[in-house]
Amino acid sequence: MKSRFLQRGTSPKVNFTELGFGAGGIGNLYRAVSDADSDAALQAAWDGGVRYFDTAPLYGFGLAETRLNRFLRDKDRDSFVLSTKIGRILKPATAETRDAIGKFFDVPNRKEHFDYSYDGVMRSVEFSLERLGMDRIDLLLAHDLDIFSHGSQEALDPLMDEFLNGGYKALLEMREQGVIAGFGAGVNEWQVCQYMAERGDFDLFLLAGRYTLLEQEALNSFLPLCEERNIGIILGGPYNSGILAMGAVPGAKYNYEEAPADIMDKVSRIEAICRDHGVALVDAAFQFPLGHPNVMSVIPGAQNAREVGLNLAAADAVIPTALWADLKKQGLMREEAPTPG
Repeated sequence: MKSRFLQRGTSPKVNFTELGFGAGGIGNLYRAVSDADSDAALQAAWDGGVRYFDTAPLYGFGLAETRLNRFLRDKDRDSFVLSTKIGRILKPATAETRDAIGKFFDVPNRKEHFDYSYDGVMRSVEFSLERLGMDRIDLLLAHDLDIFSHGSQEALDPLMDEFLNGGYKALLEMREQGVIAGFGAGVNEWQVCQYMAERGDFDLFLLAGRYTLLEQEALNSFLPLCEERNIGIILGGPYNSGILAMGAVPGAKYNYEEAPADIMDKVSRIEAICRDHGVALVDAAFQFPLGHPNVMSVIPGAQNAREVGLNLAAADAVIPTALWADLKKQGLMREEAPTPG
């Protein structure tokens, strides 16, 4: 498994494997996953060389963190990189009043309370350390500070202010004290990443689905800013909710919804060019983001060993450089997009 290194200033060097493990799936996202399947997925990832694991309190309301605890507890702590997120405090609820019914299945009964304050960040870290059974977390990410999660700019603004005037300072202190190696945010919009990067000293951003074979608007201004400041990118959602993995088939999902006609058409055209080069669409979709020098790791989800195997195969696939050239020639990829190889 290939690795990429990120180092900024005096912060310790962080070693990411190009394929990371996003733990949303083992938090029972969209369906219940057994402990056995979760353990098998993690073991398959480990055996395949994956050494970067990303999780969050939201994923199964603590379930993903506790499952990582069970799997990682006997591993050399210096042999892997671990990130989790801040911004939510979980509070007890009943089966009838818990949050995310219909989204997370067979999980603890909890309600989420958004808290991006200084004290809220510190409490969140303490809770995560306990659930993870760890003595340290390498990277902390402010979770879901975006319009996608909060519904409007008006709803986001006070939370962003709370973070920049509170939680950000807590993260800065922990990095300066060596408690964490770095911090950033895990969001669904590149614009909010740029907003934060212009107002603080961030090490990295976990960007979900916004720099893919289908979408490269982040090249307008955000990714050049990352290059200028040596800010790392973790790329989540490389398949845009599934359509870049399964292709333009009936029922294909894009941004968690049924894919619209224009997206279906574009994916069909991309897939045709991939086919001409003997390349699986999913393989090209996984590897494309890694062409950018600031992308440290790509973290597609997986709920079982079979899905991990598909991700490992995508990471190892050989992609001819002519594929990228043909996609650009047909106007299906931005001309200035850096490509692997």
